[in-house]
Amino acid sequence: MSYNIALAPGDGIGPEVTAQAVRVLNEIGKRFGHEFKFTEVDAGGVALDKYGEPLPEETVKICKDSDSVLLGAVGGWKWDVLPGDKRPERALLGLRQALGLYANLRPALLFDALKDACPLRSDIAAGGIDIMIVRELTGGIYFGDRGRKQTDLGEAAWDTELYAWDEVTRIAETAFKLAEKRRKKLTNVDKANVLESSRLWRAAVLEVAKKYPSVELDHLYVDNATMQLIREPGRFDVIVTTNMFGDIISDEASQITGSIGMLPSASLGAGGGMYEPIHGSAPDLAGRNAANPIATILSAAMLLRHSLSLEEEALTVENAVKAVINDGYRTPDIMSEGMKPVGTTEMSDLIINKLSVD
Repeated sequence: MSYNIALAPGDGIGPEVTAQAVRVLNEIGKRFGHEFKFTEVDAGGVALDKYGEPLPEETVKICKDSDSVLLGAVGGWKWDVLPGDKRPERALLGLRQALGLYANLRPALLFDALKDACPLRSDIAAGGIDIMIVRELTGGIYFGDRGRKQTDLGEAAWDTELYAWDEVTRIAETAFKLAEKRRKKLTNVDKANVLESSRLWRAAVLEVAKKYPSVELDHLYVDNATMQLIREPGRFDVIVTTNMFGDIISDEASQITGSIGMLPSASLGAGGGMYEPIHGSAPDLAGRNAANPIATILSAAMLLRHSLSLEEEALTVENAVKAVINDGYRTPDIMSEGMKPVGTTEMSDLIINKLSVD
């Protein structure tokens, strides 16, 4: 089989980590008889420097015509002075909208071999952490009406949270289907005691729940949910929530698993999907062979699973990553006493060597 993948390396460490994911995918292609054709596109700060805009039309076109998109990271200090509509991060929002990607899947998994890197007490981490966060991606306050005006108290600004029924039911469907395949437990996170948008959100989730009687559903207000993630992370299986709440909760979950450099993400919807590590561009690490490529490599595994329906291939990548971690190899972000330090390229070499072993 031959697959077309749009490759958006982006900024900072993005080109370094995506290069390693490409190496892994090519090795998977050799082992399983697939061909991956990569077309590199510009998005984020690199596009701003070349074209004066973060998301050129040609990039959108190529991404739409591809089977999937693999993205590195966008942003950096040099573009922080730009106005909001010219910031590199606008490329992410634009791609999500253009490709119809409304569901963001962020797994938070604590590897057994990395339990010492977890900042939680050992008795809390001992129960394990394996959470799938399903974040709505194209609605809510990030896309609502906004503006500024003068008032008696000075300049004021507003942002509007808006969700339609069908926006909520489609993300809830995604979450329930994932929960069916996992431990059959779904937690809805909202703020229904205060926000009208959350009351509609909860009502829509409850309606979808009628179709999935095998899935246990509970509800938490977002402030309580963030507390419970620290207090008892093992209670969670799948979490479904809004765009803004998901943004916050997924970053919290990434920290309790030891390192943001280990966690991938998938953005799904009407198109072929977009896959990216949840870490940022980390410009201070760029060019130093110090970035952890595992989040991007695991994002490539999610690409294999969710966009290309290559489950065995995805598991092969994930098992190779786990084997290398179990062997004690560590990039700087997950390094601990007694482990074996490696750089970006060396970590990828080790994973690729595991892939070639039958």
